[in-house]
Amino acid sequence: MYVDSHCHLDFESFDEDREECIARALGQGVGTMLTISTHLSRLPKVLELTRLSERIFCSIGIHPHHVTEEEKTTSEALETLSQHDRVVGIGETGLDYYYNNSPAEQQRESFIKHIKASRNTGLPLIVHTREADQDMSQILQEEMKKGQFPCVLHCFSSGRDLAKTALELGCYISISGIVTFKSATDLQQLIKELPLDRLLIETDSPFLAPVPNRGKRNEPAYVVQTAKKISELMGVSLELIAEKTTSNFFSLFAKAKR
Repeated sequence: MYVDSHCHLDFESFDEDREECIARALGQGVGTMLTISTHLSRLPKVLELTRLSERIFCSIGIHPHHVTEEEKTTSEALETLSQHDRVVGIGETGLDYYYNNSPAEQQRESFIKHIKASRNTGLPLIVHTREADQDMSQILQEEMKKGQFPCVLHCFSSGRDLAKTALELGCYISISGIVTFKSATDLQQLIKELPLDRLLIETDSPFLAPVPNRGKRNEPAYVVQTAKKISELMGVSLELIAEKTTSNFFSLFAKAKR
């Protein structure tokens, strides 16, 4: 079995064939999907999607792109929302200095609220980070000193130093279809150095479809292509990648039931 640890099934690009996409994923052996919140204002739709299949779980949070669009929240509000039986993670949250759709300081404030909610609930923090390695590393280190919290850096495409820091702090690293791109040589090299017991796989669909579907809409079924590339890079069997990444997911997202 495979797990797509990060997808966005509530996005409009799935409106015409959402249930068919879910069926295709299940047919490819993707036994669990985690659909990720990017706006608290859209949480009702995200929660509704978890009713389409007992194999779909969700998170709650505000993406750094949308911090200024959404009403300000508190860690206490996030903690309350996280009590829903289908919510298994906090986020996605983090820092994105590539687009800077929200001011950096507001991104950091929102990120720390999500960290506090993760720490207090024990639910894993789902972290988005792009072009923010130094600040991300500093915040994770400072916040872990205040109290541990489970964490995954999703769709990892950052540098080796941040990966090393994250692993030292006990975080997991999730790999998307980017690893199949010819241009992703640095990431492909890093994959060979990652410990199997800290590895997750994801699609981040509808974005970043892996080769041979690059340029098309991504969907959870395609997580198998990412797993195949990782098995090739690591020199281990596809079965082992499926087994380890699935086991890792349920270890991290302990509220999700197999």
